[in-house]
Amino acid sequence: MSHGCCGDDVKFDGASQAYKRVLLVVIAVNFAMFLVEVSGGLASGSMALLADSLDFLADSATYTISLVVIGMSLAVRAKAGLFKGISLLAIAAWVLGSTVYRMLGDAVPEPITMGTIGFAAFAANVFCALLLMRFKDGDANVRSVWLCSRNDAIGNVAVILAASGIWVTESMWPDLIVAGGMAALFCQSAILIIRQARTELQQDHETHQH
Repeated sequence: MSHGCCGDDVKFDGASQAYKRVLLVVIAVNFAMFLVEVSGGLASGSMALLADSLDFLADSATYTISLVVIGMSLAVRAKAGLFKGISLLAIAAWVLGSTVYRMLGDAVPEPITMGTIGFAAFAANVFCALLLMRFKDGDANVRSVWLCSRNDAIGNVAVILAASGIWVTESMWPDLIVAGGMAALFCQSAILIIRQARTELQQDHETHQH
């Protein structure tokens, strides 16, 4: 495990060509999977797949922001991390609201499509997470990219489990439970990102006071 988040005051800010190349690959993979998952979510009627597809889209946008602010001041990078944390909270709110709305209906998602696309998305996110592993203890901007990729991989496993649960029970509840769990995970990661970004903003403020 890297010690970058434990004892060092200066964290990796993403300013390396290797990291930028990895980020470009991750952005492309995430946008491609957004297109696949949103189509599959609409076709299968799965709230969990739709939630995951929205997360893929948000990740594509925020990773692009991460790429743009690399090499800029700590304040700019921390503000980018703060924006991404707030965006993740907004996604969580949408997923929770949509899940509650779906509880009022009785439509059961189609599990085969859910499971197949969930597995493909899982493979894509594991690939991205492995590429980003060595950069996971960077500043708020860099760390947010790692956390989002980790969340996506966890979410994909949950989608696959939900599809299995729907197939066995012929009920919509596995899908809704997974969507709610994903929203909770988004909230937890958003709080981590926001806290680190606020700390870095405070550090930048104190540095400029001296």
